[in-house]
Amino acid sequence: MKITHTSKDQTWINETSTHIPFNRTTPVERLHEKHSSRLLKEAVKLNKGLSDFKALIRDLSNEAYEAFMASVKVQKPAKGNFTWYNFNRTIKIEVSISEPIKFDEMTIAAAKVKLDEFLNLNIESKNAFAKDMAKAAFSTQRSGQLDVKKVLDLIRYKDQVNDPLFSESVELIQKAIRRPESKTYFRIWLKDETGKYNNIDLNLSSI
Repeated sequence: MKITHTSKDQTWINETSTHIPFNRTTPVERLHEKHSSRLLKEAVKLNKGLSDFKALIRDLSNEAYEAFMASVKVQKPAKGNFTWYNFNRTIKIEVSISEPIKFDEMTIAAAKVKLDEFLNLNIESKNAFAKDMAKAAFSTQRSGQLDVKKVLDLIRYKDQVNDPLFSESVELIQKAIRRPESKTYFRIWLKDETGKYNNIDLNLSSI
């Protein structure tokens, strides 16, 4: 499929695959075709450059990390988030790994049912605190999603609450946990004259 056209093309093909003679296109259509073509070429070039740079910063950061671990005689380093610097610490490179937690929808819904049963019973005074926590945990955010941290906080109180329904709900919450593929973010910072690090924004996370 042809993406863009030029004045050298005798006919241009529109979105319905209709062939339109060049002399029947308008000046505005020709301008839009020219400018959009130029922007596409530049965008592809920049995307390729950022992809190449991301590969470079990943490789060099890995080398820097492994060199440090070797220097402190750590044989099998477990790589996670780390930060490294140049000699005078004017340059800071951060490597952070994001491992988002999602919930299986059916399982977390079952956990909510069990939790509602727990809330609807006459809760002993010692467990009264759990009612507010449970309600807050399953109150959706503005995005319509559950607050993962609040839901996971319920797990910590399983033994303290010591109630069969609450325990069943917590077990279902644990079963509902899903961990999608992790994503690695790279950030480069430059220290200014005041000693503050300023991020060089490259927006690599979407590459």
